[in-house]
Amino acid sequence: MEEAVSAVSLAAGEVDFSAWALFWQADIVVKAVMIGLVMASIWTWAIMIDKSRRVARIKREADRFEDSFWSGSSMDKVYENAKARGNHPFAMVFGAAMEEWRRSFSGGRIDKASVKQRLATTMRVTFEREMDKLESNLTFLATVGSVAPFVGLFGTVWGIMRSFTGIAQTQNTSLAVVAPGIAEALFATAIGLVAAIPAVIGYNKIQGEVARYGNRLSTFCDEFHALLSRQLDEKVD
Repeated sequence: MEEAVSAVSLAAGEVDFSAWALFWQADIVVKAVMIGLVMASIWTWAIMIDKSRRVARIKREADRFEDSFWSGSSMDKVYENAKARGNHPFAMVFGAAMEEWRRSFSGGRIDKASVKQRLATTMRVTFEREMDKLESNLTFLATVGSVAPFVGLFGTVWGIMRSFTGIAQTQNTSLAVVAPGIAEALFATAIGLVAAIPAVIGYNKIQGEVARYGNRLSTFCDEFHALLSRQLDEKVD
């Protein structure tokens, strides 16, 4: 009798198909899928906003640093400025190389080949460490982008199975009985797509910007190493 009343109510347009209602009417498994996808989506947006701001900031700092570095100022002056405000990759690589440079001349006899090798190693290690920091959490975006649709699909399949079970129990195949369960199930897929699409776009955009920044930093490392190598040859010779 209650099922007949529910069917009549649906036919009369009294069933609520809002997102909130679809969530509360869903099975516990589908609810868990929806909650997980919403949390993943929120964390995805937090990562994208944070990374976008950080990349924009370090690009501005890199512009200022390179202007100062190639302005003709002494290395010592640039080094002191980098130490005072050096919390970005360019300054970290430059500072690490300058510290190794100063330590190399604080001892006695200088081996040019050894000094050049240590400078290259120092800059490479610092470069890789700073790039790892920039790329942190980007794998989460890639994971959400690839997995979220399938998680949503799992919720949809589970919800449809539950709907078919209800049909079998009530022996009623009318749209009024089937529609609510299918709507709840498809809602899980929709949430999965809402989580996945921004994650894929954000990952591609941020990864591309980080890669371009990495190429720029790598070029600076090569130029700075060549500059120090020339100064080393002039000092030792």
